[in-house]
Amino acid sequence: MPPVFAHGRLRLYLLKLLDEAPRHGYEVIRLLEERFQGLYAPSAGTVYPRLSKLEAEGLVTYATEGGRKVYSITEAGRAELADRSGELADLELEIRDSVTELAAEIRSDVRGAAGDLRREMRAEASASATRVGEDDSWKAAKEELRRARQEWKEQARRAKDESRRAREEAQTARRQAKEAQDRAREEVQRIAGQLQEQFAKSGGVLGGLAGAWLGGGAQGAAASGRPDAADEGRAPGWAADLTPTGDPARDLDRLLDRFRDEVRDAARDHGVTAARVAEARDHLAAAAARLATTLGARP
Repeated sequence: MPPVFAHGRLRLYLLKLLDEAPRHGYEVIRLLEERFQGLYAPSAGTVYPRLSKLEAEGLVTYATEGGRKVYSITEAGRAELADRSGELADLELEIRDSVTELAAEIRSDVRGAAGDLRREMRAEASASATRVGEDDSWKAAKEELRRARQEWKEQARRAKDESRRAREEAQTARRQAKEAQDRAREEVQRIAGQLQEQFAKSGGVLGGLAGAWLGGGAQGAAASGRPDAADEGRAPGWAADLTPTGDPARDLDRLLDRFRDEVRDAARDHGVTAARVAEARDHLAAAAARLATTLGARP
């Protein structure tokens, strides 16, 4: 039987379920069984280790209620879910395909059982051909065949309904992903337009931030291009509360995002001039060279 979830996809679907509402492990297992119309139910040994790993990665957290761990998604988990919205839409299609394959296997098993039953009935009919009328065993065999056919029809109907529902959910997920991407694109264009406006009005966007931030806030340090000695090795306020995730590369990306936001805020609050832009360019070049040396050093 092919796997229900491809590698890494169950992890993504667990984030989707926890984004809908906080849940404990047993509820997650029950929801997965419902989504598959009873055709598949993961074991506790499959779900709980993955929840623990998500919690270790900072994507989910939990609180103990009534002796049970109730898991909730974190902002980092929602960010990953948003970044992988396209994969989530594909996952809905994979779930539909998995349900269809499971239903096909069930139909095959039912057909095989019905075929075996028909052969047994024919053998019994052949052995009973000389007898007048149908005895009780023949009637029981006919009833068993009727029940088998009814069960096959019911399984086929459920598989068809689940396939249709999965297809509709996948279409909805794709539409929502496209809408989210469109909104994000519009927001980027809006911000870009604002920045262009600021460039046109003031001649650039960086201004005195280089002296105020990279230079440690002291005029003497700004003139020399080096941080004040008292501030050497100390993180600025916007970076001091950054909680490590355990992934250094990801922490660096988050730090750079906060730095960019700090630059924009300073430019908006203090204004800029052409001279400040030139000075900020020198500070940024020096900082980039220093960071390149730090990142290139052996640990």
